[in-house]
Amino acid sequence: MKKALKALSARFGGGKARIFLIRRWYVAAAALALCVVGIYAVFGNETIVGAAAAKRELPIYCVQREDKAVSLTFDAAWGNEDTQQLIDILGRYNVKATFFVVGDWATKYPESVKALSDAGHEVMSHSDKHKHMTQLSAEEIAADVTACCDKISAVTGVTPTLFRAPYGEYDDKVVTTLRRMGMYTIQWDVDSLDWKELSASEIHERVMSRVAPGSIVLFHNAALHTPEALPGIIEALQADGYSVMPVSELIYKGEYTLDHEGRQIPAGSAPSPSPAG
Repeated sequence: MKKALKALSARFGGGKARIFLIRRWYVAAAALALCVVGIYAVFGNETIVGAAAAKRELPIYCVQREDKAVSLTFDAAWGNEDTQQLIDILGRYNVKATFFVVGDWATKYPESVKALSDAGHEVMSHSDKHKHMTQLSAEEIAADVTACCDKISAVTGVTPTLFRAPYGEYDDKVVTTLRRMGMYTIQWDVDSLDWKELSASEIHERVMSRVAPGSIVLFHNAALHTPEALPGIIEALQADGYSVMPVSELIYKGEYTLDHEGRQIPAGSAPSPSPAG
């Protein structure tokens, strides 16, 4: 390197040129070193590479539909005081819904589980003990969900194929475990927040301002004002041309993809723009 610098110095004018060339060489060397460090930081760290390359597993939040179809869902985990009232309201409008039921709830209220099923509503799994699924191992998740499904099928004669995680909590392990069990993990894209004891008008406004074709709407049984809000919501949906169907009829069962928002898209279809709001 010194010989090369001397040769260049002699060729381009002596001491000053030599100093200039030396400075340029050190700048280039420093830049190269920084470049190497940067490349290692991005590509040489296996943790970073793995995190970037891994695709996050998502539940189904909503469905890309051309028609105006939605699903109304109810989580049943605690009380039972309004279950029959909900059945009566849904029956008045000839609407079938999906109830995600905790196994302990099914054990405590088997007559309500049977009444829901007899009325044509889907009774699906909301776990057995309403635990935080992300804190369990894959084996514990499978055992918990299987216990819930067994309790439901013992009453209805139908084994659940859909699962909703308690508290809406999930991770890759939860979604993957349920998929291996042959079940779909279902979230929601419209939250009524009825559990916060919002008024009927507030629940109505929240739902109708957010609903879109393919939406999955979250309600709860034993929520204070849900029975009061439900008739107006159903009437508004039907007046706007929506058909209301159980989740198993709304989602696609064949080949599909999920976009980054958890919207289920049938294979071969281009993703639609996200609905406003």
